Amino acid sequence: MIVLLVAGTLQIGLFTNAYALEKHAKQAVAQLGVEATFEKSGDYDEYARYGLLATPGLVVNDKLVSSGKAPAVSQVVTLLTNVVANSLTREAA
Repeated sequence: MIVLLVAGTLQIGLFTNAYALEKHAKQAVAQLGVEATFEKSGDYDEYARYGLLATPGLVVNDKLVSSGKAPAVSQVVTLLTNVVANSLTREAA
């Protein structure tokens, strides 16, 4: 299972880059057909923990994979595919 953390301001009724990132990440997960848990954070201490300097940020399985933009769905698919491949490689070793 993949754990995704979307870091940034997510306000209902307000379209933000963090909102776009969350939407793209959910679409990417659906395309890949993988199990994922989504978390959201607006906590600056958590940003620092991951080395996030510009929001929005996408953290996958405790690793910052994107920051400062909302990547397109295809880019998020690539990021998640790499994470899944790396996880499988580690499990096989």
